[in-house]
Amino acid sequence: MSHKLVIVESPAKARNIGGFLGDGYVVESSIGHIRDLPMSAADTPAEIKDKPWGRLAIDVDNEFTPYYVVPRDKKQHIAKLKKLLKDADELYLATDEDREGEAIAWHLLDELKPKKGVPVHRMVFHEITKPAIQAAVANPRTINDDLVEAQETRRILDRLYGYEVSPVLWKKVMSGLSAGRVQSVATRLVVDRERERIKFKVASYWDLEGTFDAGSKHDQRMFGARVHSVDGARVARGSDFGPDGLLKSSAEGKVVHLDRTRAEALVSGLTDSTYDVRSVEAKPYRRSPYAPFRTTTLQQEASRKLGMGASVTMSVAQRLYENGHITYMRTDSTTLSSAAVDAARAQVRELYGAEYVPDAPRVYASKVKNAQEAHEAIRPAGETFRTPAQTGLTGEQFRLYELIWMRTVASQMRDATGQSVTIRLGGAASTGEDVVFSASGRVISFHGFLKAYVEGTDHGATSDDQESRLPALEQGDAVSAASLSADGHETKPPARYTEATLVKELEEREIGRPSTYASIMKTIVDRGYVYKKGTALVPAWLAFSVTRLLEEHFPRQVSYEFTAAMEDVLDDIAGGRKDRSTELSEFYYGAGEVTGLKRLVDELGDIDARELATFPIGGPESGINLRVGRYGPYLEGPDDEGNALAKRANVPDDLPPDELTLEKAAELFASPAGEEIPLGAHPETGLAVVAKNGRYGPYVTEQLPEDAAKSAKPRTGSLFKSMSLDTITLDEAVTLLSLPRVVGTDPESGDEITAQNGRYGPYLKKGTDSRSLTSEDQLLTIGLDEALTIYAQPKQRGRAAAAPPLKELGPDPVSGFPVVVKAGRFGEYVTDGEYNATLRKEDSVEKVTIERAAELLAERRAKGPAKTAKKGAKKAPAKKTATKKTATKKTAAKKTAAKKTTAKKTATKKTTKAAAKKA
Repeated sequence: MSHKLVIVESPAKARNIGGFLGDGYVVESSIGHIRDLPMSAADTPAEIKDKPWGRLAIDVDNEFTPYYVVPRDKKQHIAKLKKLLKDADELYLATDEDREGEAIAWHLLDELKPKKGVPVHRMVFHEITKPAIQAAVANPRTINDDLVEAQETRRILDRLYGYEVSPVLWKKVMSGLSAGRVQSVATRLVVDRERERIKFKVASYWDLEGTFDAGSKHDQRMFGARVHSVDGARVARGSDFGPDGLLKSSAEGKVVHLDRTRAEALVSGLTDSTYDVRSVEAKPYRRSPYAPFRTTTLQQEASRKLGMGASVTMSVAQRLYENGHITYMRTDSTTLSSAAVDAARAQVRELYGAEYVPDAPRVYASKVKNAQEAHEAIRPAGETFRTPAQTGLTGEQFRLYELIWMRTVASQMRDATGQSVTIRLGGAASTGEDVVFSASGRVISFHGFLKAYVEGTDHGATSDDQESRLPALEQGDAVSAASLSADGHETKPPARYTEATLVKELEEREIGRPSTYASIMKTIVDRGYVYKKGTALVPAWLAFSVTRLLEEHFPRQVSYEFTAAMEDVLDDIAGGRKDRSTELSEFYYGAGEVTGLKRLVDELGDIDARELATFPIGGPESGINLRVGRYGPYLEGPDDEGNALAKRANVPDDLPPDELTLEKAAELFASPAGEEIPLGAHPETGLAVVAKNGRYGPYVTEQLPEDAAKSAKPRTGSLFKSMSLDTITLDEAVTLLSLPRVVGTDPESGDEITAQNGRYGPYLKKGTDSRSLTSEDQLLTIGLDEALTIYAQPKQRGRAAAAPPLKELGPDPVSGFPVVVKAGRFGEYVTDGEYNATLRKEDSVEKVTIERAAELLAERRAKGPAKTAKKGAKKAPAKKTATKKTATKKTAAKKTAAKKTTAKKTATKKTTKAAAKKA
């Protein structure tokens, strides 16, 4: 029976699109890529194995012609697609509308080889809704050859880089390592940041902090201020110091650097001083909405607000897209269609009121250089938007959809407006100095888009909706000091990258493509180059060795500028402005003054592997080196007799490089990993208790008898930060071995609550819900009531401390718990610790009462507990795995057959392009 065959990438897309197209169409998935360069010698066609370039599967002497093969686990599926194509009277290639999707469509066409006369269409869409799919069928195009060329060039570049440079790492650093054209540069960024932290020297500086009284005529009398200047010279702050701990040259002579002695002297000298307002500067405050999400901004916000890594974010977004909830999630664009703008404005009017809708629709221009193919921003799918509650989604999909929905709606709202005020007040110290204090405030009179969405911040930056009120003072007004104190500060090293900030850095440097960032994050962690400490990305010492080799022997290939420039080259190929073969030849063979990759590899010369893996600690004069060995990093240093490098000690795997100081090295030498310190017998079990230094730091453990069962495991406990191997006692060890400690049972759920010490600090655990504790001492002292109080609070994400409530309203008439108003990710809400209820558009923090809060909480309770993701929800992709498993049963085709479809790639490509254009 004849039909129209539509091929998409995934089974989920196939099911949904099939439902929209109905009878007459057969929709099948390719299950991702159907062809690639061979990944092993076993997959390499026999006829090219003996070629000088055979291991690359790229004929570097013949215009870099690639040899593609169908993976063994895809052969059966390709046979199925060919069978469906036999009965088809039209073929629609409906893969994603980006370079990778275009390349998949070309590979399908080249491999399936539809019979002459069968029209071939390229079907593109950016959302999976019935109108979008029907419009895509009605308006197909041909395959874009330039996009295919650009994607193929990227694949060849990555292959040449990885297959030529990785063997160098195997020989000179460690076997099994890999190098990648963008992966290695991303690793270098993380290493460079750690190098900055290692070199960093702390600077100490002081200032004065005061609380001032504006007088009884002001409703808000008290306000805080910090010292601004002394005798006209601005007081130094953290930004005035360089990484060397010294004042920057630009600040010298222009600022006064207060130390503790002078700061405290000023406080004493100002004890009886009077103050007057020197100036009041008021400026209008205006903040415009954030642009709708593109790939990188979605990854950054999902990391900040939802705690999702880049890979998880893209996986969840993929499922939302395939099931018709959002538009395509790999995009550089911030553009919204006219229908989407109308939908967003309609929801603003409905949810917040007409006063929140701007007079004209907002248009956002992409800030990304060479923004890739015409996509929309990431937004809710359809010409009308469903609210998160209307989608039926749960768990991660609900939270990510909510984030996208709120961002899109907020992008079509009015600006937030208000007023910013800076007050300068001064007084004379008894010692003669004229001291000026400064106070800054911000009041938002109309929240505009901030009512719907506030963007997350990095490293404790002030959020856009934060307000601080000041009394209405005028120049010349007298104020008094209620309190003054000297405040000491230390400069901080540059913050380590998180996934969110590394993605931002890569994009700002124009390195790589947004669609590849998630896989890059995963690769550098999976390869052991980087590990996570909380959310921070910490480079392993192995990454230092690899980066050093690349910087010394492949400086151009690992430079930030060259890697960014390659993206411009790929964009030019995609636009038809540059030739693929010419660019690949320059990269591999070189041209003019540019040395190619092949020559660099062939003429490497001698590389001192030991030197590459050796890093002096505290400078060469210390005689202590860190060495990157086969089984991990370790220290070498002089022994007590002065013999060089005679003493060794393992370095814990989770010790960040910037924390390996001379003092820490001495501690590791004093208690090398594996050395046992006997503490005595356990008073209850009689087993010997010893203290040891392990890969993850010092700990205590029991020694089991020789006849103990193989399944028996000794109890262990990490030392608290306040303890050391030198001073640990048996009593303290017994206490540590008693952890985790049962705190009690939750009377409502019946779940047991335990106090545990984890790799990232102390925490409480109840079922699958864990909450951080503020100190290790709480592990031993916390009671059930205190634990229940902690669990009654909304869970905090990240390391930020819970913000204080905006307003306290009193006890709830139903639960009896105190009700407060808090600021949340999506606006203000009231909570009694058990239930949260968002304030409506007609509510405000200033006017909300306990009666109104009780009403909102009663409505929330009536809806029942918040929905949670079903346990089986994450198992959806299993069908994909099952399909692949079935496909592996087919015996691999002969290598000679592979050549027929791949050997003459260039010629074949011209034929298939011509066929596509005829269609």
